[in-house]
Amino acid sequence: MNQTKRKGSKTIAGIPPALLQQLNKGEIETVNLVEWLAIDMAVLLETVLQQADRLAYLAPTLQAVAALKKPTITAKNAAIGQQLLLQAMEANDQVLFPFLSSHTADMARCWATYMVGLHPNYNPEEQLNAIQPFAADTHFGVRETAWMAVRPTIIANLELSLAILTPWTLDADENIRRFATESTRPRGVWCAHIETLKTTPELALPLLENMRNDSAKYVQDSVGNWLNDASKTQPDFVRNLCARWLKESNTKATAYIVKKALRTIGGE
Repeated sequence: MNQTKRKGSKTIAGIPPALLQQLNKGEIETVNLVEWLAIDMAVLLETVLQQADRLAYLAPTLQAVAALKKPTITAKNAAIGQQLLLQAMEANDQVLFPFLSSHTADMARCWATYMVGLHPNYNPEEQLNAIQPFAADTHFGVRETAWMAVRPTIIANLELSLAILTPWTLDADENIRRFATESTRPRGVWCAHIETLKTTPELALPLLENMRNDSAKYVQDSVGNWLNDASKTQPDFVRNLCARWLKESNTKATAYIVKKALRTIGGE
């Protein structure tokens, strides 16, 4: 799915009505966070379920969203994904998940990520393997939702998850490589912290070492941010690692990662 080259509005009010209607009907992808926040989830959900001939799932899913105490967009997406999963499992529905996974609407694909992340029958390896196509999605929102959807599993099964994700750091797809670091950041953004990696970041060394000279800036930023997270609790570990990397890998990529990693604590 190729993202359009159009530029998104800077405000919700600035989105042309015809464009907003297309977004609400799932006919096009969003291009920025403003458009994402502007979508009427109830309208999009009804449209998508009607397309899938699954309107019976609509009422209980809307009820689940209405019951949220803190209805953030992330919470709404998770609630929709969870309720659609429950409905599909109860009906032995093998159609809905692949339908959502390939839908034009990026938000529909986000619901599918939570159908993976909240699936009660997946072990950690099955869950991470199932989320990988979403980690490689062309849309930024789907990629971010993908790691958030499985982060609880990663936290609960940290050493196993790190072992599974380490080979991802060698994947040809930079989005998959980036997922390995972004999903395991000790602090992360808008998500639970990984306390074990805040205190013992060296557990992730096999993963990090493979990415110290990554060619993609998208990945470099994630590695630098990972280490910057760790520097707030284990500054000596980060300083020592960065110093070694600079000696062993005299490249612009490594220098860039190290600069981002040390931006909070400095290099001395």
